[in-house]
Amino acid sequence: MNLALLFDEDFIDTDRALLRGRRFDHLKTVLKAGTGHQLPVGRVNGAMGYGEVLRLTDTEVELQVSLEQPAPTPLPLTLILAMPRPKMFRRTLQTCASLGVKDIWLINSYKVEKSFWQTPWLSEQNLLDNLTLGLEQAKDTLMPQVHIRKLFKPFVEDELPALLAGKRALVAHPGTAIPCPTHLNHPAALCIGPEGGFTDYEVGKLEEAGCQSVHLGPRILRVETAVPVLVSRLFDACL
Repeated sequence: MNLALLFDEDFIDTDRALLRGRRFDHLKTVLKAGTGHQLPVGRVNGAMGYGEVLRLTDTEVELQVSLEQPAPTPLPLTLILAMPRPKMFRRTLQTCASLGVKDIWLINSYKVEKSFWQTPWLSEQNLLDNLTLGLEQAKDTLMPQVHIRKLFKPFVEDELPALLAGKRALVAHPGTAIPCPTHLNHPAALCIGPEGGFTDYEVGKLEEAGCQSVHLGPRILRVETAVPVLVSRLFDACL
């Protein structure tokens, strides 16, 4: 935890906050904090700064908070991701938050098993918890938004064209002739398929909506690897 993320309910006054649970445990057992100790903090969707320990008990710590530093600039990226396997979804979500991706769309695909949508990691609380972990790792406060679309065709036909407006729209598709672009300085949208990739039909529908198929080379990557590689290739800001 490189930054303690503070939520509205943590504040007991304009410049006082109480930490309990995971954040308190980290501060006490890992940082070995005591009275007067300062640690990096940030308010969700707000500024960053430092919190000074005023009081420490067996269950909570009271901080005096000073927030003056703006959050890092978000990446101008809309990430459209076929729902990953649950065992890698949690890590992928944290990675997206750490990289500065703020607009995440989880979609269905032929190769996405129906059981993936039943994972408890999709609950509102688990989404929030894992996005929080990613933000804390990267020292960021701007909470990403996650949109869930369980029907591929209605999403691609009815929503995607408007979502792509004004963006460089790409779909990662091994075997295509065009390499993934680099060093973009304008908004982009990136579609990443499931393990095994999008079907030809799905790629065709994405291209009809305005996407261009690109590749990363001859290697086939897992989703949890492809996400950071592609995002890092597109934008220098996350390197």
